[in-house]
Amino acid sequence: MDKRKIIKKHSLRVKMTVCLIVMMIVSILFCWVLNRTMMEDYFVQSERKNISEVYAAINHKFSTEDTVNTLYLERLATNNNLKIIIAQPVRDLTGISLETVYSSTGRDGKLYNNMYGILKQMQEYEMFGENAKAGREIQRKGYMISEHTDTKLDSTSINLLGVLNGGYFIVIASSVESLQTAATIATRFLAYAAVFVTILASIAMFFYSRRFTRPIEEMSEIAQKMTRLDFDARVVNLPEDEIGQLGRSMNQMSEQLEQTISELKTANAQLKKDIDHKIQIDEMRKEFLSHVSHELKTPIALIQGYAEGLVDNVMEDEESRAFYCDVIMDEAKKMNEMVQKLMTLNQIEFGQNQVTMQRFDLTEILKNMIESNRIRFQQKEVKVEFYHTTPVYVWGDVFMIEDVINNYISNAYNHVKNRGKVKVWLEERGKVVRVWVYNDGNRIPEEELSKIWIRFYKVDKARTREYGGSGVGLSIVAAIMDAHGQKYGVKNHENGVAFYFELESR
Repeated sequence: MDKRKIIKKHSLRVKMTVCLIVMMIVSILFCWVLNRTMMEDYFVQSERKNISEVYAAINHKFSTEDTVNTLYLERLATNNNLKIIIAQPVRDLTGISLETVYSSTGRDGKLYNNMYGILKQMQEYEMFGENAKAGREIQRKGYMISEHTDTKLDSTSINLLGVLNGGYFIVIASSVESLQTAATIATRFLAYAAVFVTILASIAMFFYSRRFTRPIEEMSEIAQKMTRLDFDARVVNLPEDEIGQLGRSMNQMSEQLEQTISELKTANAQLKKDIDHKIQIDEMRKEFLSHVSHELKTPIALIQGYAEGLVDNVMEDEESRAFYCDVIMDEAKKMNEMVQKLMTLNQIEFGQNQVTMQRFDLTEILKNMIESNRIRFQQKEVKVEFYHTTPVYVWGDVFMIEDVINNYISNAYNHVKNRGKVKVWLEERGKVVRVWVYNDGNRIPEEELSKIWIRFYKVDKARTREYGGSGVGLSIVAAIMDAHGQKYGVKNHENGVAFYFELESR
């Protein structure tokens, strides 16, 4: 079965509508039972009260007026659907008789005769005996109310028998059958009205309940999104009631969850970064130990061998011993330089050497570095070209940039041919200045251009050993330029190799 159909069938909207219908039906059935069992008695009691009020109004009228107001009496009888007969005792030759002064039923007919007969009984004091309950009640209140059934007419009436101010006798009658008919009509109307109201209320409730269920459905959709870790959606158009309070709580919970998950993700990313950093450190440590042990193996062996030769007096002449000492000192110097470079590289890579940005004249730095290495170049009869004379100001860490220039110049010196040429020049590129250091030595194989920046990597190991290179200098260049966030690289030319790095000029 379709999930949406199941949801619709058991939705709160349907349940609320069905619950209202059931409650209304139960209430209507209860009212209908009450009507069937108590409506007639209620009508009779109400009619008794109405008749007594009509009697009081007529009695008040007779006490304030000397004449019988027929129009007033007719209005009372018509408006209240009552039969009224009023008679006055009259003395004649035969004694005391009753003369009808008003009759809402006319002066003949069965109903008139019955009501007139009741007046005759009152006139003859048959109901005023001391032992008659009706008589005592009339003497106390001025009237009595009773029900009378006429077997011939098969009808029942409610009769008020009383005495008015001025000695008038009155009888007021109301048909019980008319009350029963009214009760039946009222019950039937109530049933029709109940059915109509139930249908109308059910339709209204079905549509009005949408006002309550819409926020709940919206909150359900948002809860589903929250299970998928989507916290952007919010419950809107919230009413000022318990449902609105629930929606606002969900919005607050969504914000708190988003913030908490964001913090967890940040912590997780940092933890992952720390783990990766630790793994990287372990790998670098292993690689470092491997390379260092490899690089130190040869100089240590040489130092050990020549030192043992000195101890054993292998070379007895002074010149040979001096040669042995020179070799030992040279190898120790190379070891010391390599260790110093490795320490510098580690400090830069692990962020222990912070970059101190300052503005300086790059032309001046290049001139000084070239001049300090000029004697070395002259020993190999290498021509150094640098013709830039105007100041070029850039941003960077002066001491770190001096290391970069020194490594590039040393690399050019180590690879340039005897009587070759080293060329240094500046190239302005918008907001940056690129420094080129060229030597006309052997080209680097294209497949190895990206590897020369790796620590301890050597393109020509035999030649590197010849000039004492450790394969760390270019790694220091890469670390320094990465710390500056600037570009660096190498490019093969037709007759040599050119290295470059860039610095911001503005």
